[in-house]
Amino acid sequence: MFSIAISRELKEYCGDLIARYNFGNRGVADGNREEQYTGLLGQSIVCRLLEYPLPTGEGGFDDGVDIEINGLRMDVKTMCRTTPVRKYYVNNFMALQKNYRTDVYLFCSLNKTSSVLTVCGWVTKAQLLDRAVFFAKGTKRRRSDKTWFRIKADLYEISNTQLNNVNSPDELKQAIKGIPDVQ
Repeated sequence: MFSIAISRELKEYCGDLIARYNFGNRGVADGNREEQYTGLLGQSIVCRLLEYPLPTGEGGFDDGVDIEINGLRMDVKTMCRTTPVRKYYVNNFMALQKNYRTDVYLFCSLNKTSSVLTVCGWVTKAQLLDRAVFFAKGTKRRRSDKTWFRIKADLYEISNTQLNNVNSPDELKQAIKGIPDVQ
């Protein structure tokens, strides 16, 4: 895992896009504006890290593909948190997204208290479906802090310990280059 401070400029850029576009167009569990902002900010930071163009919102629904790089279609999944990331934390993945054209998932955590994004790790689609635990819509899930929430849609959970780790932006770039053709 590695972390990056979030610039005010990138926060403003994403805030402006969220004000102009609706990034939740799956039809189920689309996320409210704050959740969409979290996802867009995570995606934008990763785009900057990988020297990929920032999202513009003009293309409409992206079919689960945030970045196409080295022949791979990547979806950046970002969860908002209020604490530093722990290895035992889980990342959520909506089951309805498993049929999208995505090859690789990069999981991130955005700490809204400290304005830091942590890149937790990545998996291929096959690894995600093999390693994650499935939970049906309506299941009550407890967090480590004893709070709970009810799942909005079928989802998978994968812990940070089950992700392929990267410790720096350079390691992330090298990992992406080394992922075999999974298409």
